[in-house]
Amino acid sequence: MSKPRFLADENIPRTVIIMLGEKGYDVSVWEFRLGMSDEEVVELAIRESRIIITLGKDCGRIALLKPNVLGIILLGMPPLNPQYIVKRLPLTLERIENPYNKLIIIRKRTIKIITLR
Repeated sequence: MSKPRFLADENIPRTVIIMLGEKGYDVSVWEFRLGMSDEEVVELAIRESRIIITLGKDCGRIALLKPNVLGIILLGMPPLNPQYIVKRLPLTLERIENPYNKLIIIRKRTIKIITLR
């Protein structure tokens, strides 16, 4: 299976996006439209067939209400250490056979996976 495609919400540190790209992940960013609402981020992810990566619970909640969302990764940790996020996210993805159609909540010590459909 090829690596999943992601859409990083505006709250994901730039260094995380760069480092994920260097690891071969296709990560699109919200920046071409500054100030996008959470609803717009979710709609963009649906249009571009991307899994949303966010630190914001609101974006995750909105995405859960949309039947066409491909997946959500909610980082339940402070963005203070981007290197930790970059290390933890790929390790988590390697352990999950298929991240599509799932809400994946990554906390400092736990990972919770909820199937969306």
